[in-house]
Amino acid sequence: MLTFEQVEENVAELKRRVEATMAKCARTDEVKIVAATKTQPKELIDFIESNRLLTDVGENRVQEFLTKYTPASLLRWHLIGQLQSNKVKYIIDKAALIHSLDRYSLADEIQKQAVKHGLTAHCLIEVNMGSELSKGGIEPETLESFVDGLRVYSAIEVDGIMSVMPNVELQPLIGYYRKFSAMFDALKRVEGGNIHARYCSCGMTNDYEVALEYGGSNMIRPGRVLFGQRN
Repeated sequence: MLTFEQVEENVAELKRRVEATMAKCARTDEVKIVAATKTQPKELIDFIESNRLLTDVGENRVQEFLTKYTPASLLRWHLIGQLQSNKVKYIIDKAALIHSLDRYSLADEIQKQAVKHGLTAHCLIEVNMGSELSKGGIEPETLESFVDGLRVYSAIEVDGIMSVMPNVELQPLIGYYRKFSAMFDALKRVEGGNIHARYCSCGMTNDYEVALEYGGSNMIRPGRVLFGQRN
């Protein structure tokens, strides 16, 4: 495990690289960094919070999310991994953003629990750009119809789209990102009601610069570049 000081240096370096990539692309919009804190100790997250290194953290698993989350936290907590319907009730009032909405049965449960808690659940639609069986997400060509079906959920705000890209060579990866960027642009054109195109969430440690340059990403989810190899 890296020292807290090393993590602080890594955060600063990541921010510099994001800024440089954005300048290269002549982009002036804001990029949200959601630190993927899977397997990282709570003490490290507390250090990030107390030193205001970052504003947002993301957990993949509900159980780990619950062991680290505290109600008084100044951080925004994201659920960035797959979400089972029977686990929604545990995080509905804790997750600022659910990144993995990919089926109506999950939307049904999110709606139910959000109404029960008297809140609005903010979600991203997960898209499986590579149609990989090991990953969740809707098929890219079904985005429009899926969005239309989500318009009836009064307690759900769709805030954009998210994807975990296939592990491929650079040129095919650029192609996936360009397609994903076009999907985000298409979402902008059908905004209205509970459908918004605020966040294009894509890019992790290995590919966040590609995501910024070609995918239109304004939300990245780095882990190892900040914290080193997972334990």
